[in-house]
This record gives sequence, structure tokens and C-alpha cells, in this order.
Amino acid sequence: MKSRKLTLYLDTSVIGGYYDDEFMLDTQLLFREIQAGKYDIAISDLTLKELIKAPENVRTLLRDLAINFKEIIATDECVELAMEYLAENVVGQTSLDDCMHIANATIYKVDILVSWNFKHIVNVHRIRGYNAVNMKNGYSTIDICSPKNLISYED
Repeated sequence: MKSRKLTLYLDTSVIGGYYDDEFMLDTQLLFREIQAGKYDIAISDLTLKELIKAPENVRTLLRDLAINFKEIIATDECVELAMEYLAENVVGQTSLDDCMHIANATIYKVDILVSWNFKHIVNVHRIRGYNAVNMKNGYSTIDICSPKNLISYED
């Protein structure tokens, strides 16, 4: 029995990581797996908005690599859930965009949110907080990891 492909929500840090010295190797390996069809990809309108301010090579990466993705549009429900993360002090009030990424991925039932943001997103204490709020509000928990946790290390 063939299992279904996982859908990954990529935040802006993963796309920028393709050209970042610290994150380049693992990010490029993940994108190779995406190009090989291992994963389906979801990108939010927020990510696309954040990319407008990025260098051109980052802005055009998805097009240049011919990465097909489903675009997620934030809804009022996403905003309400993001505000709940802030109200529960999962992160500080200045982290609304980070909360929106989590809420988007949660509401749209994406399998895994992928990020290089270890301070506000890929952090066990934050993940537990996001998931506690999700469960309290009747949503599924969300898996969150960095590209390093996803790539295959087989030869």
C-alpha cells in the first residue's frame, strides 16, 4: 500500500534558507526531494507577501525551481487562532506573523510546518504551546520541524 504524500507548509525562512550559508545545504537537499515529488507544498499569502521584500533570487526561487504549490489564503478563522496564540502567551505580541504561519497550517490541515525560525516556531516549548491552544480550540495538533528533520539521509 502506497502512503499519501505529506504536504509541507514552507514559511519564508525555508525559501530564504536556500541561499543562506548556515542553512543552504539542508534546504537545498529538501528542495531536491520536493522537486523529485516526495512532498506536496503549501505556501501562504503571508509567505508570498514576505517574499516581496526578499532579494530577487529568493523571490523567484519557487518559479526558478518549477515548484508547484497550493496557495493558502488566511481567513478570519486563521486570524482568530493566531490571536489566541498571542492571548495564551505562546509567543510575544510582536510575533503575530509567526502565529499566522502556525494558524494557517493548522486551519488548512497541512501535515508539517517547516521553518528555520528556532526562536518562535521550531522550538519544543513553543510547539507545545501552539498545540495546547489548538486542542483547547478543537483543532488538530500541528507537526513543526526544520528542513534538517525532513531530509532523507540514505545514500
